[in-house]
Amino acid sequence: MKKLLKIVGIVLGVVVLLLVLAPFLFKGTIEDLLKENINKNLNATVAWEELDLSLFRSFPNAAVVVKDFSVINNAPFAGDTLASGEALKIDMGITQLFKSSNESIKVDALQLDNAYINIQVDSLGNANYDVAVKNDAPIADENATAEEKGFVFDLQHYEINNTRLKYIDETTETYLTLTELNHEGDGDFSLDVSNLATTTNALISFKLGDIEYLNQNEVSLDANFQLDLKNQKYTFLENEAKINQLPLTFDGFVKVNENNNEIDLTFKTPSSDFKNFLAVIPKVYVKELDGVDTTGDFTVNGKLKGIVDEERIPTMDIKVRSNNASFKYPDLPKTVRNITINADLMNETGFVKDTYLTIGNLTFRIDDELFTANGSIRNLTENALVNLALKGTLDLANIDQVLPIEMEQPLRGVFTADVTTNFDMASVENEQYQNIKTNGTASLRDFTYTDAAFKSPINIGNAAITMSPGNIQLNEMTATTGGTDVQANGNIQNLIPWVMAKQDLKGTFNVTSNTFNLNDFMAEGSTTNETNPETANSRVATAPKESIKIPDFLDATLNFSANKVIYDDLTLDNAKGSVSIKNETATLSNVTSSLLGGNIALGGNVSTKNTVPTFAMELDLDQIDIASSFQQLDLLSFLAPIAKSLQGDLNTTINLNGELNNDLTPKLTTLAGDALAQIITAEVDKQKSPLLSKLGERVEFLDLDRLSLRDVSTVLQFNNGNIEVQPFDFDVKGIGVTVAGSHGLDKTINYNVNLDVPATYLGGEVSNLLAKLDPSEAENTKVNLPIGLNGTINNPKISVDTKAAVTTLTQKLIEKQKQDLKDKGTGILEDLIGGGNKPKDSTNTNTTGNQQSNTTEVVKDIIGGLFGNKKKDSIN
Repeated sequence: MKKLLKIVGIVLGVVVLLLVLAPFLFKGTIEDLLKENINKNLNATVAWEELDLSLFRSFPNAAVVVKDFSVINNAPFAGDTLASGEALKIDMGITQLFKSSNESIKVDALQLDNAYINIQVDSLGNANYDVAVKNDAPIADENATAEEKGFVFDLQHYEINNTRLKYIDETTETYLTLTELNHEGDGDFSLDVSNLATTTNALISFKLGDIEYLNQNEVSLDANFQLDLKNQKYTFLENEAKINQLPLTFDGFVKVNENNNEIDLTFKTPSSDFKNFLAVIPKVYVKELDGVDTTGDFTVNGKLKGIVDEERIPTMDIKVRSNNASFKYPDLPKTVRNITINADLMNETGFVKDTYLTIGNLTFRIDDELFTANGSIRNLTENALVNLALKGTLDLANIDQVLPIEMEQPLRGVFTADVTTNFDMASVENEQYQNIKTNGTASLRDFTYTDAAFKSPINIGNAAITMSPGNIQLNEMTATTGGTDVQANGNIQNLIPWVMAKQDLKGTFNVTSNTFNLNDFMAEGSTTNETNPETANSRVATAPKESIKIPDFLDATLNFSANKVIYDDLTLDNAKGSVSIKNETATLSNVTSSLLGGNIALGGNVSTKNTVPTFAMELDLDQIDIASSFQQLDLLSFLAPIAKSLQGDLNTTINLNGELNNDLTPKLTTLAGDALAQIITAEVDKQKSPLLSKLGERVEFLDLDRLSLRDVSTVLQFNNGNIEVQPFDFDVKGIGVTVAGSHGLDKTINYNVNLDVPATYLGGEVSNLLAKLDPSEAENTKVNLPIGLNGTINNPKISVDTKAAVTTLTQKLIEKQKQDLKDKGTGILEDLIGGGNKPKDSTNTNTTGNQQSNTTEVVKDIIGGLFGNKKKDSIN
């Protein structure tokens, strides 16, 4: 017995040792076999990060796990991913590891985890899954194919976990997406005929042409199939499917032929309870159906029969029926009654273009309000022909009274329609509005809409349209929000194309308002005053997270008139003009208004098409009050900060362009353009300006207290946040003043001021020079006095260059005397050169000699003043 136990122990030890060593012994063989077969049989690039072989995980089978794999297409889908995944597990018997290189390996089970499968058929019919290498060589031995070196799938079990599958067929415009796909099956694929038990669940989206039938709907299928692998025929046995919660059962088969697929299927709802209809609606809208009280029936019956190939689809006859049904949720107050549904999806020829939908009748009633619809859509996949009629009344407030919908904001209002329309989609897409035959009326009254983007709810008292072929008239619309009221009428060119094909909404509207307060349309917490230089650098923290956007679906013109327009603290009276909106750009033209005691004319555009919004503006201000305008218009206070000390009227024309902040206020650092400013009349209050006050203190003879300005004009240019002011002139009690320079966003200033002052104002510095001139001439002599203004507007630094003024005066006197000398001859210059010792000419009289002597002395004094005498600066 001990010997037997020892033998058993040795055997077990050897088995365990083999189990441990097998992954190292056979991993290379399996990986080489995989690579060899893949490279030989696939026209694609296949790669994986790691391959593991385990005997413990699925003993007595061996498990091969391929981790992080991918299959990348070659031409004509070069670079596209055909498949990728986190793991592919292959189970096989241990004995398969000991087969020679000439024998095939049988696979018992497959498992695919967290994969992406991307199936595409392009417009030329090329399929990206057609990656098998074409081998045209004849097969010598028919039996050799079954024993050919490679893998043979004798599957007993397979499963696909958490996988995403996308199918796009551009030839038929079919788009199918399955997400969160979980599928598994158990059967015996080694038999010619066997049964396969499967379970499937996923989220499905399905679109055919431009019509979306399913969007992230829940689907599940528990089904048993009979597999006839020899004839590739798959027959439904016991099964139940669910779309959302709508149950369906199938009967029939699908057969894969050499050149096409053959389908013969029928399906139906296993019961006729009206809860089946509620089950079609996505669960996010209808919640749980337990406790819902229903009457009436709802059934779906369908047949699909025929061939599927590049030209044909199965004929179909799908009927959806409900008659005099109702439903009521237990926790909601109202019931939906008189529900009738009569709809058919048909195809009688097997050609895709002949598929059509008819709605014989669709009705429902809430309270006493009945709503009906009927019509048809033919030629679905080519140029769809639409014929629809809507009639009835729907109180929007009843929606959350009959369905447990969690709405972002409550809806209030009554919609009424009596409309018929007939059109083809080609006319819609090509904007051939004359082919759209629409008649009837529609209205919306007592509509209330609440949105966090607005401070107050938007209330539409009444909106009514009348539709006729080629014309949709907005008869009236009245709306209010906050302190704003709006009345509008006009015409809409393309209401149906806007709704059906998501085209831009085109039209012309006339809008009037007693009070239009732009502050009502600003979101809470947003700020609007970045034009203020003092806050321009601090607005990043308070700016809205998202930019205000001009709607991208509008292609419209608005002619407006408002008795009063309010923006921030600014009020415009009698505003009129036109706004054209297209491509996320609003273009203003012929805008006029009364403002600040004067008039305003405005043109330009604002665009939010790009990431950073931009603007361009032409602004004409006529006879506006200077003090009020520079207090209320931050932009003007930036253009001329000193103007707040002026009392009077101003004309200005401004041309600007630049970038905008998120709330559509200008970024001052990006401004470019110019302005022409004209002061019509103004009185100066130097106490309101530190600059003027300090200038008055430094230049005492400049009497700014009595300064009046008349018809003063200048040109301003904008350059990277700086305002460059071209030279302009004015007079202060007989003193000519010329100003030029620039100031910046940070209120720094750099100006040069030149005063044309009487020389006598300079005092002792020039008294000796002026004493040599005739008194009347000295009194009328003027000199240029340069003054520099630097620092900031609130803390200016003023420099007065008296030395330059004296030098200028000296040069002026020299030039004058040189001219006098030129007129009187060169004798005096010779006296100067000879030191005044030249003998007198006997022909000169004493009088002439005295005049020459006086002139000579004056010139000597001037030259001495230039080169010898020390000057004192009496004004610093």
